[in-house]
Amino acid sequence: MENVILTIHLILALLLIGVVLMQRSEGGGLGIGGGGGGGTMSARGAATAMTKLTWLFAVAFIITSITLTILATRGGDGGSVVDSAATDAPATEAPATGGGLAGTGLTLPGIATDAPATPPRADEPAPVTTP
Repeated sequence: MENVILTIHLILALLLIGVVLMQRSEGGGLGIGGGGGGGTMSARGAATAMTKLTWLFAVAFIITSITLTILATRGGDGGSVVDSAATDAPATEAPATGGGLAGTGLTLPGIATDAPATPPRADEPAPVTTP
């Protein structure tokens, strides 16, 4: 059911794009059939027909959009994707107890005990550390 409505939705989107591009704008645009007085429809009649067709496609597009939204939410469990990812993801490795990254000699921020708890004041000189 959802695939059928999605297909109709995509066809309506393409038709809506085509109808909008064929309409005559103030600058002429891609207005097709706007010249000559020998046609069966006047320029005003063609504009009215194109406007009605645009409205029809737009309303149908909005209806299929709302229908797809309802169908998508009906099959959901009501929870957030972030909530399900946070509870479903098990920890794969035990946390490092040595305070460093395995085999690199690097330490994670905040784990080293010699780091100051607060940054030094701006008027104090920076402490000199020896490697």
